[in-house]
Amino acid sequence: MAKDTSPSPRWVKSSYSTQNGGSCVEWAPSNVTATGIVPVRDSKCTDGPTLMVSADAFAGLVSLARSAAL
Repeated sequence: MAKDTSPSPRWVKSSYSTQNGGSCVEWAPSNVTATGIVPVRDSKCTDGPTLMVSADAFAGLVSLARSAAL
């Protein structure tokens, strides 16, 4: 697992997240350009762990989330 070395990633909330406490996932797209790694976290626990995945793995996660297989 890679460590996020950027000073402060700019987090973006998933478009599927609700503003009233729904299931929220955030990612830091600016980090991808610099490192090729996508940080992902739970927006309800911003001090919690951050999952670091490759851009290809993140694309797979997004594809799975959009599929009817869930």
